[in-house]
Amino acid sequence: MKSTVETLSPTRVRLSVEVPFEELAPFINEAYKTVGQQVRVPGFRPGKAPRQVIDQRIGRESVYAQAMDPAVQANLNKAVTENDVNALGRPELTEVKPIEEGKPFEFVVETDVTPSFELPDFASLKVTVEAEGVSEEDIDKDLESQRLRFSSLKTVERAAAEGDFVVLDLLATQDGAEVEGGSVTGMSHEVGSGNLLDGLDEALIGMSAGDEKTIQSTLAGEQEGETADVAVKVTQVKERELPELDDDFAEMASQFDTLAELRDSTRERLETQARTGKANEARQKTLEALVEAVELPLPEKVVSEDVEHEIMHMKGGHDGETAEALAQFDEYLKLMGKSEDEFKAEMVADSEARLRQSIILGKIARERELEVSGELMTAEVVRQAQQRGVPQDQFQKFVDELRTNGGLQQIAASLRQQLALEEVVKEASITDASGTELTEEDLFPGRKAAEADAEAEDDEEEKTED
Repeated sequence: MKSTVETLSPTRVRLSVEVPFEELAPFINEAYKTVGQQVRVPGFRPGKAPRQVIDQRIGRESVYAQAMDPAVQANLNKAVTENDVNALGRPELTEVKPIEEGKPFEFVVETDVTPSFELPDFASLKVTVEAEGVSEEDIDKDLESQRLRFSSLKTVERAAAEGDFVVLDLLATQDGAEVEGGSVTGMSHEVGSGNLLDGLDEALIGMSAGDEKTIQSTLAGEQEGETADVAVKVTQVKERELPELDDDFAEMASQFDTLAELRDSTRERLETQARTGKANEARQKTLEALVEAVELPLPEKVVSEDVEHEIMHMKGGHDGETAEALAQFDEYLKLMGKSEDEFKAEMVADSEARLRQSIILGKIARERELEVSGELMTAEVVRQAQQRGVPQDQFQKFVDELRTNGGLQQIAASLRQQLALEEVVKEASITDASGTELTEEDLFPGRKAAEADAEAEDDEEEKTED
């Protein structure tokens, strides 16, 4: 096989491939097998007819035509590898000549490629993150939210106030006629939450059980934007009762016996969350700084195909648009307050950002020869299985499905990009708001402890073997 590469633009090349006829033998042989199974020849069992009989029956050209697609794909892959072409998206077959007996098979393909670019000095990247810290006020707020989870509601004989819960009946009418779906009975609602109709919370404040009132409000759903008269009747007023924040509460709400122990545990949990949040912020800001430091032209076709695929999926998938999916898509656009063009423009920006990150991190991974270990791959597959609630006896089926649909390749690619980003994070200049430089423990919290545990486990296994 011979191949040449012609650069059409910084992001697109043309591959011209010539395959000697004798190298087509595997594809032609397979084509004869396939055609032989499909063609019924009197006197021969399926797949047993000689080639000359098949040639007479349907023509050798038909068999050669069957061999063309696999021949193109196999030799295209070979040409891409030999010419070190980093292809993006789907290659486009622009020219192909039929296979002819004894003659070279020629075809031409155009494909988008990863553009050539230089990586910055990672040490030159400057990143600042928020200073880590957990205040007593943060702990108090968290304990208050824990109290709310163990609260109860008690019916009271007084007017409703913000924060109370009311049980109410609603009836929406327009010109005296009930709005379809505009009646509800016995609904529980927190006053001040803003979860229902505009103006309802203001009307409820001061109302007692048995009180009725009519307000004007804007409707949602099929009558979105229309106004209606809404009759409001309160049947019950309830206030939230919170448990006392004491040792008894600590015993009820946790595994601790005292409030002091619960408070210490809450502090530790919030500090762990803060460390994790700071590390994630450092990684994200480092990635943003890296992308900003690289001049990188993008192939428009790859971006547009990605966006069109996503929108097609939202509208009903590859089987065509469905009325239900289109209605849901339109409802989503209304909810977001965007036109389809505005939504598409945002998706283009998101797709470009993802592609830039993928190209840059991919180059780092190649240059530093980063590979995903079997242990890391296994841990991520297990994590995803647990996240999706896959039963233990279905785990192998889950893995097989990932292998079939390309999921394992996607996981490996994602992990490889994470390893590449870690290389950048380790070398970048990252400080918190106070000017303190972040350590490796700050950037990868818990990793040293996990590595120490793994080493200890390995040592224990070695002792057991001895």
